[in-house]
Amino acid sequence: MREKYFFAIVAGVSALVAAVVCVTVVIALAWHPPRSSPAAAPQTLLETRPDLNYVPEPIGLPVEGHAMITHVAIVDLEKSGLPGILVCDAAANRIGWIRQSPRGVFTEQFIGDPVEGPAHVAVCDMNGSGRLDLLVSSMGQILPNNDRIGKVVVMENLGGGRFVNHVILENTFRVTDVRAGDFAGHGRNDLVVGQYGYDQGQLQWLENLGGWRFRSHVLLDIPGTIMTPVGDFEHSGRADIAALVSQDSSQVYGQVHLFRNQGGGEFQDTILWQTNNLEYGCSGLDSGDVNGDGLADLVCSNGDGFNSAFAAPAPWHGLQWLENKGGGNFAYHRLGNSPGCYSPVCVDLRGRGRGHLDIVTVSAFNNSLDTSAVTMTAWVNDGHENFTPVALAHSPTQLLTVAAGDLDGNGAPVLVTGAFYAYPPYSHMSRVLIWRRK
Repeated sequence: MREKYFFAIVAGVSALVAAVVCVTVVIALAWHPPRSSPAAAPQTLLETRPDLNYVPEPIGLPVEGHAMITHVAIVDLEKSGLPGILVCDAAANRIGWIRQSPRGVFTEQFIGDPVEGPAHVAVCDMNGSGRLDLLVSSMGQILPNNDRIGKVVVMENLGGGRFVNHVILENTFRVTDVRAGDFAGHGRNDLVVGQYGYDQGQLQWLENLGGWRFRSHVLLDIPGTIMTPVGDFEHSGRADIAALVSQDSSQVYGQVHLFRNQGGGEFQDTILWQTNNLEYGCSGLDSGDVNGDGLADLVCSNGDGFNSAFAAPAPWHGLQWLENKGGGNFAYHRLGNSPGCYSPVCVDLRGRGRGHLDIVTVSAFNNSLDTSAVTMTAWVNDGHENFTPVALAHSPTQLLTVAAGDLDGNGAPVLVTGAFYAYPPYSHMSRVLIWRRK
């Protein structure tokens, strides 16, 4: 069995590891999910575009050894108007906070106690203090392991840069994603927990009973859950859950579920898409209103390389958009091929404000020795949902995660990338970079 994992989620640690985790996602119509991998749309990559010229700058701690950054997020943790960057550092087993103070000055520090195998970090106010707490997904270790070594860790924000770890769930299947939402309609933030595990795993939501007490409700009793975006996908006023499930097993090759909140903590499960391609290699999922119709869509990438023993990117790697048509129906659109495609993020790159979003992806598994290989791509939306891929970078290599946001306070989004060096060649390396448009 070969395990796939990101992060949206994260991967293995050395070139000798051919069995690691990935993400398996793509999409199609909600009521009649096909089982085959789609053909790629005929898109031509543009090597340059004057209005999308980005320059990278190292930020935070220096590169030491082989960086293993599994996730980055842009967050105004102090609500000061000066956003910073949260970093999941799987090499250090720590959460880093690259704090911005004053404007334009960034300093990284590790916060809270160590967390083994951090895969993802999200934020919300868990206890009504008015401060943003951190939700950390702990795999225990990144390498394949069926032991119950996973944890859900909430880093309570005490203010003044101080955080205390609360272990909400432990001795459980490896945890790959934790998100917050009021699933029970009781005015408190509950948690959805994706647990890839290995041979065993599950998807559950934890009902917030107050006083750091939670009650478990199992949604899926199978391994392989990797990402769990939360949103009101039907304009019902309730928080729904989308889930990426990927596992090389007889049970599931790859599925996208939508758990539609029926109220009172009850969910209706619909499989939006599933594949019979064992090697599809899905690698990231994001939500955003791509076409400006007021409904949250999903975009997902497939570009994982661990399941091919790092040999070469597969010809079917690329990006897809799941258009929310309303009423629980989603339409699948293949946007194009992209070797090693990872970590899609929806963003209005040019600040048009017309409600139509572009998409940015990175490449964690491309031909690193080929100087023409693209490591970051913008998928430019022409306003009619026709997307043109534009190369943003050819170096550094093995970028696993990207975030977008206004760090500079000028309304223009910048990009932040994190690198994960799981296999050689170890060249053109970075850790965390900020990319500003010229």
